[in-house]
Amino acid sequence: MMIALYASLFLAPFIQEDAAVFGGAAAASASGMIGADPASLFVTVVAGLIASDVWKYWAGRWAQTHGKVRAWAEKPGVVAAKEKVLTRLGATLFAARFIPGTRIAAYLAAGLFGAPFLPFLGYLVASAILYVGLAFGLVAVVGAAAGEQAVHALAIAVGAAALLFVGFALWRRRRVKLS
Repeated sequence: MMIALYASLFLAPFIQEDAAVFGGAAAASASGMIGADPASLFVTVVAGLIASDVWKYWAGRWAQTHGKVRAWAEKPGVVAAKEKVLTRLGATLFAARFIPGTRIAAYLAAGLFGAPFLPFLGYLVASAILYVGLAFGLVAVVGAAAGEQAVHALAIAVGAAALLFVGFALWRRRRVKLS
């Protein structure tokens, strides 16, 4: 049972990051009931975030090997974006962590634009720890103030909001394509 919990918290960011983070926070808040260690849950969620984001960087690096992508990356607007991303890598990655809908693009761009991996990884780890820490803290405060039922309701609400955001973005994208 516990292995399934930890495995799901590690793998969930590959599907939906925010739901995974707040689900992990809710599990940590309820750790006394389920027998899990909150620190281990925290580390598992952070590791899942990092793993789910690092592959995006490497996908961007791999994309550099394709001629059409390289040609696209040489367009003036893309070169200007590259300059901004590379000169403000930390700010870009921290912003992407907290602004919905920007993570995948930012991490792919960092790889595509050739951002050095170790600084990328450092910013990624720091932003993941901060994000998960804030989520765990928020859920703990809500749980202490309003009880465990509120924690579960918060986790469900955040997960539902994240899914609605993704659904809306997909709907808009499809609608634009049909126009």
